[in-house]
Amino acid sequence: MPVYNKLVRDRIPEIIEKTGKAYKTSILSHEVYIKKLQEKGFEELQEYVEANDKDSSLEELADLLEIVHALAEFHGSSISEVEKIRAKKAQERGGFKEKIYLIEVEDE
Repeated sequence: MPVYNKLVRDRIPEIIEKTGKAYKTSILSHEVYIKKLQEKGFEELQEYVEANDKDSSLEELADLLEIVHALAEFHGSSISEVEKIRAKKAQERGGFKEKIYLIEVEDE
């Protein structure tokens, strides 16, 4: 039986069960859950970086967004609150649409 030892989406056990395969899961503690969410975020970001086409890229971005939703909830907030913060920062500091790459800034 392959060993995965990773955080999975909530319906994965149900999907596995429908195949008739045996599986083993556990419920993570609060402390371990946040660490595994963070690891999953890096995993999904790496998969996005390695995606070779638009559809794969969008699939991986959707996975990243699901992680962001879960992280916001973990911190007692919501994606709408995260979006408000993002919008405020974009208004104050801009976004990344202009593709500006900072080379250096003169020291005083």
